[in-house]
Amino acid sequence: MQQLNEILSLIDSYIGGSNWFVALLLLTGLFFTIYLKFPQIRYFRHALDVVRGKFDEKDDEGDTSHFQALATALSGTVGTGNIAGVALAIHLGGPAALFWMIVTAFFGMTTKFVEVSLSHKYREKTPDGTMAGGPMYFMKNKLNMKWLAVLFAIATVLSSFGTGNLPQVNSIASSIHATFGVETYITGAILAVLLAFVILGGISRIAAVTEKLVPLMAVVYFIGCVAVIFYNIENIPSSISRIMSDIFSGTSATGGFLGASLAYAFNRGVNRGLFSNEAGQGSAPIAHASAKTKEPISEGMVAILEPFIDTIIICSLTGLALLSSNVWREKLDNKFQQTDLVVLSQQYDDSKENPNNDREILAKHISGENKLPLYTGSLEVVNGEILSPISIIHARSLAENVSIIYEDAKFTGKLNVTEGKIKFLDKLQIHGKSLIHSSPLTSEAFKRSYFGEKGKYIVSIGLLLFAFSTAISWSYYGDRAMTFLLGPKSVIYYRGVYVASFFIGSFADTTIIWTLSGITIALMTIPNLIGILILSKDMKSSLAEYKDHMKNKFGADI
Repeated sequence: MQQLNEILSLIDSYIGGSNWFVALLLLTGLFFTIYLKFPQIRYFRHALDVVRGKFDEKDDEGDTSHFQALATALSGTVGTGNIAGVALAIHLGGPAALFWMIVTAFFGMTTKFVEVSLSHKYREKTPDGTMAGGPMYFMKNKLNMKWLAVLFAIATVLSSFGTGNLPQVNSIASSIHATFGVETYITGAILAVLLAFVILGGISRIAAVTEKLVPLMAVVYFIGCVAVIFYNIENIPSSISRIMSDIFSGTSATGGFLGASLAYAFNRGVNRGLFSNEAGQGSAPIAHASAKTKEPISEGMVAILEPFIDTIIICSLTGLALLSSNVWREKLDNKFQQTDLVVLSQQYDDSKENPNNDREILAKHISGENKLPLYTGSLEVVNGEILSPISIIHARSLAENVSIIYEDAKFTGKLNVTEGKIKFLDKLQIHGKSLIHSSPLTSEAFKRSYFGEKGKYIVSIGLLLFAFSTAISWSYYGDRAMTFLLGPKSVIYYRGVYVASFFIGSFADTTIIWTLSGITIALMTIPNLIGILILSKDMKSSLAEYKDHMKNKFGADI
């Protein structure tokens, strides 16, 4: 597993984790924002009117209403990215990562407006009478680039597992296990059965479920976030100040947090921002293609609201809850994951008072600026305590109170280590204090609220609703991609594999799943961004025609 994660991380470093990918994403949003004269601001009120059905026409063709399409697309984006993804971004990049997530969302509002409008314009009706759309259709029907369409569709199928399936159920199962003690595979099995029931009903049943789930989960999670923020209200000014002060400097070491560079905060903030709202990824246009309307731009208007709701509102609330509660920089008791753990060949002390400046030395190691020597050899362990003079880095922090457990008892013996990696035995566990990340970090923050320990239940329930709805929507994205690639008959086989993977993902390694998600996101995003940039003039002329139509038909001057 460790070797697989290293291979996946290497691949991701050249695409989704690279600076050029981040630049492509942001510059595309910036270009369209300027080219179309800030549509995310100018048309925001109009977008609200469209989603309310103010401009619906009786002969509109499609399978879902504007609101159902929005709910389905939101259910695909509002998921672990809002709970676990924000926590991971702050864990990796510090408070400034939240700022870059919001910036990504602002420009992402325009990107999503463009990709949804173009995809809806070139959608098709399938042999079974349902609508099919998405970037692969404008690539094929307008650009005459079937090869690019095929590449995007294949990436969509892969991403349905890497974005909508595996990380979602893994976060649900981990949270339910931490909160209620239910084994991860049991949670996975129950949810897999429920998932199969929903997705076998097609887009009609999916839309019917998501339009009820999305408002419910938003209210539940909003209450939880507000309870944390107001409970720690005295920390809000300092949290906002830290976000703003770290934007162009990075975050210095504080508490157990060993610091993060400006480049890392920027990269992780944009990367996690994309994972959260999926602007530019080309996924939401597949859901919006089912909406009933003759005017593609009107559905693009609806899509403007998605990054605003998903990232600017929900992710900001999560971020403020994490920062105001201070859990992001505190070492907490947890079970160490093998992929987050490395053994250094010397002992270090990260306390602020340490005269050897070990904190700065460790910070440079974490950032990759100056790597420290890794340990190779045998660790002597007596009654669970490591006697060898080494240090353990776990979750980008110096671990404390480390205890080795084997078959539920304190371990005595030797552990083999090769280049900093411990060779885990079956039933071996390593416990201790370190930073935590992803959904467990958000769960810890929610305990520091008016709800006390019961606050963790809100995260578990919210994560269950968010992530399950995301899995539902992504199954639809995947089956539309399979329809494009191999025809409608292939969908039933895809759904079977999707449900089986949903079960397996409940007990798979978290770190590997997050790494995989980064790769599949990039594989979808790159061809989609290339396509919409080529069609920029088409988009501008379509917008002009739409404005004329709204003025002549409804007297609406937008």
